[in-house]
Amino acid sequence: MATKLDYYAVLEVSRDANGDEVKKAYRRLAMQYHPDRNPGDASAEARFKDISEAYDVLKDDQKRAAYDRFGHAAFEGGGPGAGGFDFGGGLGDIFEQMFGDMMGGRRGGRRSGSDIQVQISISFTEAFSGVKKPITVPTRVACESCDGTGSADRDQGAETCPTCHGAGKVRAQQGFFLVERACPTCHGAGKVVRNPCTACRGTGTVERDRTLEIAIPAGVEDGTRIRLSGEGEAGGKGAQPGDLYVHIAVEPHPIFQRDGANIYCRVPLRMTQAALGTEVEVPVVDGSRAKVKVPAGTQTGENFRLRGKGFSVLRSSARGDMYIQVSVETPHHLTKRQRELLEEFEAEADDHARANPENTGFFSKVRDFFEGKL
Repeated sequence: MATKLDYYAVLEVSRDANGDEVKKAYRRLAMQYHPDRNPGDASAEARFKDISEAYDVLKDDQKRAAYDRFGHAAFEGGGPGAGGFDFGGGLGDIFEQMFGDMMGGRRGGRRSGSDIQVQISISFTEAFSGVKKPITVPTRVACESCDGTGSADRDQGAETCPTCHGAGKVRAQQGFFLVERACPTCHGAGKVVRNPCTACRGTGTVERDRTLEIAIPAGVEDGTRIRLSGEGEAGGKGAQPGDLYVHIAVEPHPIFQRDGANIYCRVPLRMTQAALGTEVEVPVVDGSRAKVKVPAGTQTGENFRLRGKGFSVLRSSARGDMYIQVSVETPHHLTKRQRELLEEFEAEADDHARANPENTGFFSKVRDFFEGKL
């Protein structure tokens, strides 16, 4: 029996290395010796297996503690299959039936392509009306040379992995534990390619920029996520593609604000307009105009509703409203004549309680407070 190497030496780390240092070392070495980067190199494949085995132990605190104390003997349990791989039958099949779904295991299953996340910005009015936007996505697509099979021989394609028999994973008995890990031969794919395609190097996918047109429905909000099934990266060796997730960012508008399906428009009025009453013309987000009658005595903060002028509600026929929010503006930089007129108005306002009820009521409460009545 060949002597096993020290796991710390395999990962090129010291015995007091922390978890992050172990992980960094594993990633560096796995990238260097991965079989996909070293096709046909048996020594690199063997090195990769040693690196994976060492990391499987040292990344787990309990396994690492057992290894530090007992060495490789900690994982050489007695009984059938001790320390070896189990590809089916007996306890392995029972384990698959009981925990296969929870562990994500399935025989013959191939890993789908990766999902893609992109963000797209649209204007406030585009969110209101809906829009179609073209986007360019850097992704992996099925290789045209091999039709996505990864094999130079299109008729033959990928074969079932002889090590895991298409399961994509193997199990090993280590002491009292049955450990499941990705198959070291097919790396979890369940398939192997005997004659790799030279264009994609056997992966079945190549990098390309792909242009798609995204239909954004009316009523989307900032942060909305749209899922396009099957528009992600192509799956290697004929596996299903991933999904594309489009995150929507809605740009703010200089006039309108939004709260759910409702739109708010703040309209400043001159003091005289609010006191005497007026009619104002306001813009609507769909490009039209609306006239709003403001009654005499309107105060700051009062709202006037325009029904059905808000946003559409996604997956519903409902529609929000538009609210005109009044803000009464106090005049600045008065002329001499304007000041005289206001002073005359103040002097002639003999019934302040009726003309300014909030003002009178507030200062009446203040007076009662200072006199100890409140």
